Amino acid sequence: MLLSKDKVLAYLPHRDPFMFLDNVHEVIVPEEKRGIKLTGPRDLVGTKVIADFHVRPDLDVLKGHFPGNPILPGVVLIEIMAQASAFVSLPLSDFDISGLNVETLLVTVTKAKFRKPVLPGMTLEIHTEMTQCRGQVATYQSEIFVDGDKTSEAEFMAKIIFKEVKNS
Repeated sequence: MLLSKDKVLAYLPHRDPFMFLDNVHEVIVPEEKRGIKLTGPRDLVGTKVIADFHVRPDLDVLKGHFPGNPILPGVVLIEIMAQASAFVSLPLSDFDISGLNVETLLVTVTKAKFRKPVLPGMTLEIHTEMTQCRGQVATYQSEIFVDGDKTSEAEFMAKIIFKEVKNS
């Protein structure tokens, strides 16, 4: 595991009841970019993130969606993918979360598909990849898996805002 829940909380501004990542397992920089200094968002194209989230039965959102038949809403699945995408920026600080202050703001969502319901007790494996970057706006392809089966996928765009970069 690359980042535990404590490190995820230190990096993302989200908090309960809208925090939907437990761990970040990997941030994978494309082979051709390994070993070189990455200086901006465009350098991150091709970078992938693998994270996870356990759908706890006591999540507030499940109380009303739907009583007696709880299903994690599609909008929350999109948010989970967006939260994972924020970690694509980690290589810019050599994976030091204290050396990077980045906001990733969702701009558009396209091609969203919800293939299977996500239920309490499931552990989600989130895969996301930055596929394109123009200026401060990046495009991501994301998928969510449960036990190897794809449950959801989406393409979305997000604005990347560097609030402060600390030099180590």
